[in-house]
Amino acid sequence: MNRPSAFAGRYDALLSVFETAAIAAGQEILRIYEEGCDVALKDDKSPVTAADHAAEAVILEALREATPEIPIVAEEEISGGHVPGELGDRFYLVDPLDGTREFVNRNGDFTVNIALIENGSPVLGIVYAPVRGWLFTGGPEGAYEVTVDRHGNVTARKPISCRPAPPEMIAVASRSHRTPETDGYLDGYRIADCVSVGSSIKFGLLARGEADIYPRLSRTMEWDTAAGDAVLRAAGGMTLTLDGKPLTYGRRNQSHDADFANPHFVARGRL
Repeated sequence: MNRPSAFAGRYDALLSVFETAAIAAGQEILRIYEEGCDVALKDDKSPVTAADHAAEAVILEALREATPEIPIVAEEEISGGHVPGELGDRFYLVDPLDGTREFVNRNGDFTVNIALIENGSPVLGIVYAPVRGWLFTGGPEGAYEVTVDRHGNVTARKPISCRPAPPEMIAVASRSHRTPETDGYLDGYRIADCVSVGSSIKFGLLARGEADIYPRLSRTMEWDTAAGDAVLRAAGGMTLTLDGKPLTYGRRNQSHDADFANPHFVARGRL
């Protein structure tokens, strides 16, 4: 079990660390985005760039300086074989560049994701889309949308919340990973429109009441979803597995899949 964190009960202070780290990582991503870079393929054939590694280095340094006692599960470290040992009841999940395909395609639909997990639940999270200038935060004090300019300066901050689902809902779906199963699931609902968008931006649209449902019936990893899930829950929504249970985090030694792989899920605004 982890030693008590210096930030235990002080989520506001830790969220400030997240925000500073996410914006700094976003600045690195924007620099490389504008300059251009090569694209490599990892063992699972997913793309990785210098921006992924640069952003992760910024985030890991900030988290380890603030809370060296809390283990970190970070996408590129895991890909490189650096897997933490016992996680205990508190750990971080980090995706430094969620939506690398969107980064490569230069459509702006990529995010920086940082989340704190406690007892399997995402209790604190930040999703930052640097090209769009959107930063979503979620924690015990609620969910907020922060506007950040291209120089990394915060220019506005406002509370956000999910809306009650209307009779005809707005759905969001993955831009790069949409499946026939997703479309089949949505056929069971009255859907007025389905918006395709990349990365954890989908959770942000649910959290600020612009969409109502996001089914994901294809593979994701925990670092893909934890930060957005934290924001969504803080805004009054929930992410559920297909059997109706809250999505949990910290899966290891799964017989059917890799460590930290998610089951299929449906993220919802207020019911």
